[in-house]
Amino acid sequence: MQTEFTIPTHGQGLYEFTHDVTAWVRGAGAGDGLLTLFVRHTSCSLLIQENADPEVQIDLRNFFHRLVPPTTDPTMSYLTHTYEGPDDMPAHIKAALLPVSLSIPVTDGRLALGTWQGIYLFEHRNAPHTRGVAAHLSA
Repeated sequence: MQTEFTIPTHGQGLYEFTHDVTAWVRGAGAGDGLLTLFVRHTSCSLLIQENADPEVQIDLRNFFHRLVPPTTDPTMSYLTHTYEGPDDMPAHIKAALLPVSLSIPVTDGRLALGTWQGIYLFEHRNAPHTRGVAAHLSA
């Protein structure tokens, strides 16, 4: 069984879509299986991360901004792919460092996530985007 989730973003940050995934798996009548999620873009990522304290999301965004700053930062002057904006090539680097797919076990029709885990799209671009995440549920 397959579907695609559409996630609108409004700039860099983490966007949780656990509820949408959970509802789809429940509606699919799944028993035991494996859910695979795959983001169909090269400048964002997928993460399973804590969903209890929003400071975790802020710290992750700030860490990756510090690790890979925009091309306007003098330390990034070696980058050549700059014509799509100062956040574009850094977004590609972040997507290369972070996962673009996730595998989540499904047990008795429920995602086998931990108590504080949520599923996030990590947007690496400044401008709003509409991101697609392909989902495949196998028994």
